[in-house]
Formats: sequence, structure tokens, C-alpha cells
Amino acid sequence: MFKNLRWRALFIGAVIIVAFIYLIPSLRPEVSEGKKGIFGAGRIRLGLDLQGGMHLVLEADTKKTLEITAERIADELKKALKEEDIDFIQVIRKEGSDILLTLYNDRSLDQIEEILNSDYPNLEMAPPERGEREVTVFLQLTKNEKDFIEEFAVRQSLETIRNRIDQFGVTEPSIQRQGRERIIIQLPGIADPQRAIELIGKTAQLEFKIVDDESKILAELEEELPEGITLSYDPIEDKAGNRASVPYLSSRRVSKLKEFLEGKIPEDDEVLFGESTDPQTRSTIYRTYLLKKKTVLAGDTLKDARVRLDTQFNQPYVAIRFNSRGAKIFEELTDVHTGERLAIVLDDTVYSAPRIKQRIGGGNAIIEGNFTTETASDLAIVLRAGALPAPVKILEKRNVGPSLGRDSIQKGLKSILIGGLLVIGFIIIYYKLSGLLADFAIMLNVILILGTLAALKATLTLPGIAGIILTIGMAVDANVLILERIREELRVGKTPRAAIDAGYSKALLTILDANITTLMAGLILFQFGTGPVKGFAVTLSIGILSSLFTALLVTRLVYDYITTTRRVQRLSI
Repeated sequence: MFKNLRWRALFIGAVIIVAFIYLIPSLRPEVSEGKKGIFGAGRIRLGLDLQGGMHLVLEADTKKTLEITAERIADELKKALKEEDIDFIQVIRKEGSDILLTLYNDRSLDQIEEILNSDYPNLEMAPPERGEREVTVFLQLTKNEKDFIEEFAVRQSLETIRNRIDQFGVTEPSIQRQGRERIIIQLPGIADPQRAIELIGKTAQLEFKIVDDESKILAELEEELPEGITLSYDPIEDKAGNRASVPYLSSRRVSKLKEFLEGKIPEDDEVLFGESTDPQTRSTIYRTYLLKKKTVLAGDTLKDARVRLDTQFNQPYVAIRFNSRGAKIFEELTDVHTGERLAIVLDDTVYSAPRIKQRIGGGNAIIEGNFTTETASDLAIVLRAGALPAPVKILEKRNVGPSLGRDSIQKGLKSILIGGLLVIGFIIIYYKLSGLLADFAIMLNVILILGTLAALKATLTLPGIAGIILTIGMAVDANVLILERIREELRVGKTPRAAIDAGYSKALLTILDANITTLMAGLILFQFGTGPVKGFAVTLSIGILSSLFTALLVTRLVYDYITTTRRVQRLSI
């Protein structure tokens, strides 16, 4: 029996020591949240409602994803028709995700239908509309394909945002989906809300496009320039290495540039804008870049992005590295377009347009711009995490102040303290020394809960505190059941040893029944709940397991010790 007691005592002691090891950093205010102790123990993290932070509700624009998909399919279909020598007038995306195919006649309709059936099974073809000089065919994505694209876009947006926030360094963020297109984000302890919003919402569509330096269309518009728009020239080298000047327009208002240039740009070109800062007024100046519409390389081939410092000017830039496919494409395009300028475009903003001096192998490039270390770091984060498949818009933004969190903590601790003292006092008065043992088990229960939360790196929320209070009540219930059963057995004349054995045996099924059913409810809440509900479920489930441990193992060990080793003949109960 003594050997059995010794092993039980060693097991229980080990559990308590480990719980204390994980809990110690949270009891020491000088330990920072990121600092790790033995076993990787850190401080218990506080949720949004306890330490303040930001609450965001985002909505993914899945319709835009469908439009992008239809645009890509239209380009692919155009190439496929050219490869098959099929004459057509145009293949363009119309409203939404519909694709308009215009033919000279209906002779190639059967051939087109074969191409669609073999290569584009997710496209539906409407009956052709025959006009006097052309035949029009409307194509659209099937309902199942639309549903799949929209679902994938939201799920991918969720993961991309999660990756960005993880790299941003927010402690224990909560990122969950709500409904079909909404994403709920909680960022506890966020220090720079505006920077976080910009990081989360940046679409991060990275593209490489060739600058059209041969066109003189912008110079020809000099006499039409309205007030507020200036014509300037970039000194560059042409393909032959000779000095040349390329015109560009600049203004303090990008809307003014867009309005002026509307309808004036050739069909194969487009105008995008770069930003710079006026050294005197420190205001933002927007300038034009005349680019070829075709994207020669996209950001989906990106493998890595890191912030680096220019050793000459100490200016931060972003060094990017492509995967094997991207490296091959990049090497080919730098070979074909040697001597031309390559614009690096992120979310329709031109960051830089360096001249390609020679063929570049290895798949490495740099993005230069008017960066600070912080903005360069944010750009590297979004590039590494990947582009959002669908633009997101913020439906709700709510900041929770830390003062509210401190008030919640104080009231939660006050409720635990007052309720705990009342319960402890009542049990000691009613059950004497046995009640004191039950109180020890209840306090140990709280330590085990908090230690487990620290070990699991869980986040404590206000509903979590409520869960702890509830499990204290259930721990009291389990100990009261055991003590009342022991009292009953003593009243019928049994010895302390026999009364303890019978008391634990008869109370066991009732305790297990009550706790297991509650544990099942907690697990269901954890599986299907979100946010505060999940926090409540975590502490409730941990508390139930720890209360069973303290009530059935810890107190039983003490009773077995005093009745077998100390030979106690009378219980104080």
C-alpha cells in the first residue's frame, strides 16, 4: 500500500510542479510576453476583451474574382482559337463573368464547341445569335464552377490574411469565417491599427510589365495640359545605349491625371502611376508610366521576399526570388527585352522601372521605391504571404481600449476572490478539517487550469474567466458529494478507512456523470463555437478535467495517507 501511495504521490507532485513551471512567467510582471522559460513556458495571453486591440469585419469581393477568372479564360481562349486558325472578331469579357465571342460566320461553331468541351468543360455556351455580318456567342461559367471559385476565394483569402498577420507579429489573433463571404478578425494588443489595416487589406497583385518608351503620345498632349498637370522627361538610355528622354506627366492629384488621360491612350498600352515625395513641401506627387498592357511575369511565381539595405545610400529595398518556373520566365524576358525598362507593379502602382541591361539568370530581382524600413517590411510580408485572390473591404472596424480590458480583469478577479472566499469559508465551517482539504483541492484546481492555459498557449478571455468560475463551482460540487457520502458511512458505524473507500466508490458514478456530460457540452461548444464561446469552452473543458483530478486523486491520496500511514481513527468531518 505504501509503495502505491508513493507512486501516486510522485505522479501528482509531478503534475503540480509542471503546472507551476508553466504558470510562473504569468505571475512575474517583469517577464515579457515573448520571453520563454523552461519547457518554452510563457505568459498567459490575454484576449481582445482583456487587453484591448482591434476588431474587424471584412467582406471578400468574390464577384471580382469571377471577373478576373473570366478575363483569364478569355485570353486563353483567344490564344486557343488562333492556334486552331479559327477566324474571329473578338473574345472579350462582358458584364460580370460572361464572355463574348464574336465570329465572322457560323462555319467554325462546331470546331469551337469541340474546343470548349475538351479544354473548357466549366464553360456553358448559349445558342448563337446571328446578325447580318457577324455571329455572337455568349459563354459563361457553370453554377458549380462559380460556387467553387467563390468558396475557394474566401478560403484562400482567410489563409492569406492569417499568414500576413502571423508575420506581422500579432500575439494570438483570432481569424474566423462568418457566413459565406465575411471574415472576422480580432487583433489583441495591436499597437498600430492603421498599419495593420493596410497590411490586411492590400491585394498584393504583383506584375511585371514593359515600359513603352517609344510612344510619344504624352509629349503630343503638351498643348492640351490643364492647370495642375506638368510634362517632364525621364533621362534614359535607349536599346542602343544612347541617351534619350521619355515624357511623363505629374500632378498632386491622381484623379486629375486619370480624368485628363481618359480615352487618349492607345489600345495596346495603359497608364499606371508611381508616387514620390516633394522634398520641399513633403506632399505626394503622382507621375505616369506608359506601359504595355500585357503582363510579362506575374507574382504567382514568387518564392521569397526579404528587406535589404542599400550599402551606398542605406536605403531599404525588397529583394525577391522566383521559383524555378518564374526564374526561367524572368531570364527569357530579360533576354528578349534587353535595353528596355521593366516596370514592377503592385496593386496598379508602379514602384520602380529599371532598365534591363543584360540577361538576368538565377531568378533574383529587387523592388526599389520611396521605402521606409517599415513599409518595405510590410511589402515583403504581403509578397511572401501571397496575393489576395479577392479584394476585401472593411465593413466594421472597432477599437477596444485597454482601460476596458483592465476593468474586466479587475471585476473578474474580484468576483473570483469574493465567491472563492465565501465558498472556502463555508466548507471549512461545515466540514472542518475535511473541508480544509477540499478547499486546498479547489485552489489547486485553479492553478492547474491556469498552468494548462499557459502550456497550451491559449488566450484567456472574459468568457474564459466565467468558465473558470463555473469549474470552481463544479469542483466544490464533486468534493461535497464525496464528503457527504463519507459522513453517511461514518453514521452507520464504519471505520474511517472503510467510510472513505465507500464514500469515494458511491460518489464516483455521480461525479463522472455530471462532469462528463458537461465536458461533452464544452467540446461541442469548442467545435462549433467561435470567438468568446470557444474561449469559454476551453477553460470549461480544462477545468472539468482538473477538478476530476483534484477531487478523485489528490484528496484521495491525502485520505489514504492519514488512514494507512498515520493510522487516524477519527475524521474531522
